[in-house]
Amino acid sequence: ARGRPQKMSKNTGRARGPRRLPINWLEDGATLEIVTHSPAETMLLGDELARDLPIPCLVLLEGELGAGKTTLVKGIVRGLGAAREEEVTSPSFALVHEYGAGGKVYHIDIYRVESSQELSTLGLDDMLSGSAIVLIEWGEKLGEYSGNQTVRIRLEHAGDDVRKIVVLPNCAKG
Repeated sequence: ARGRPQKMSKNTGRARGPRRLPINWLEDGATLEIVTHSPAETMLLGDELARDLPIPCLVLLEGELGAGKTTLVKGIVRGLGAAREEEVTSPSFALVHEYGAGGKVYHIDIYRVESSQELSTLGLDDMLSGSAIVLIEWGEKLGEYSGNQTVRIRLEHAGDDVRKIVVLPNCAKG
């Protein structure tokens, strides 16, 4: 029995804007639709999402090229206190970046992964068996992944820097 999911300590020491997400959005399981109007606002949303993510948690980011997946990840990683936003880059060629000392955050890009065998070499099950948050860009390529708390985030272009972001929590209760 794992008990209630932990929360990662967040020590960014930054002032944050007003809360845009409803309290208990994750536990309620309701789909959220949020519109951001700039990359900075998308990162701030990532900060806010990070406040509520349980550990372990799988976050699947979906959307076309340039939709803002990495920008949102920068905010999540920053919000978790695992790295500064400028340290977070797309792992397109490395496939996996790891951030954080105390609690681990893995950032994976599976755009170039072409087979289930190649996917199995990433060690996803090992990452999720520990106390980690795993962020996967191009999560739609993963399909349905069960056994862990999952949040699916779909990002869409809505003109210039405007993004429509749909958050679909599907987290198991702890």
